[in-house]
Amino acid sequence: MMQKIFSCFALVSLLIFCGCGNKQKPTEGTEKDTVKEASAKTQTQKSILFFGNSLTAGYGLDDPQNDAFPSVIQQTIDSLKLPYKVVNGGLSGETSSDGKNRINWLLRQPVDVFVLELGANDGLRGIPVAETEANLQAIIDQVKAKYPKAKLVMTGMQVPPNMGGTYASDFGKVFPRLAKKNNMALVPFLLENVAGNRDLNQRDGIHPTAKGAKIVAQNVWQVLKDQL
Repeated sequence: MMQKIFSCFALVSLLIFCGCGNKQKPTEGTEKDTVKEASAKTQTQKSILFFGNSLTAGYGLDDPQNDAFPSVIQQTIDSLKLPYKVVNGGLSGETSSDGKNRINWLLRQPVDVFVLELGANDGLRGIPVAETEANLQAIIDQVKAKYPKAKLVMTGMQVPPNMGGTYASDFGKVFPRLAKKNNMALVPFLLENVAGNRDLNQRDGIHPTAKGAKIVAQNVWQVLKDQL
């Protein structure tokens, strides 16, 4: 009698053990699949570096992490399920000279697409156009040297007429000239349909509101999308 009981107990135990084993295998497989998918996504995801000043950083916005124009572009990229991650390399108050000294630090991370948004502060300070152009070229050269296969995008900028007609004209020509020279895609004017509009700018009349930043993002996206 005891032998029969023991045999039944052993059989039940064996069935339970086998059942547990069967449950564990799919779980392990699922975990491995998840890790593989995450790894594959990390390996295939590319980086877009936005390098600029306060316009890129989202100065004055209540929620720059979501409302700055590079963040708005990231939202568009995510909605389209494109394998790109935006890196916001904006720093308020930066001139082209400052950018030339800072760019190498940001180039420590991989860059597949480089968007250059600098020069506005140079223009507002009346820095000689030739100096601004030389600094921007130096930045481009550093990017090309480190990542020769990276796609490049230049965002054009303009200064108010009160800076002087000749200066304003010469300044505006820098960006298309550099874009052509370096085979860069060109956003003709970053603040198109935003500059000068009180409803789309903050009180300083220079930095876009969240609504204005969305339009800036559209200006850039119209050119950037063809590079992705």
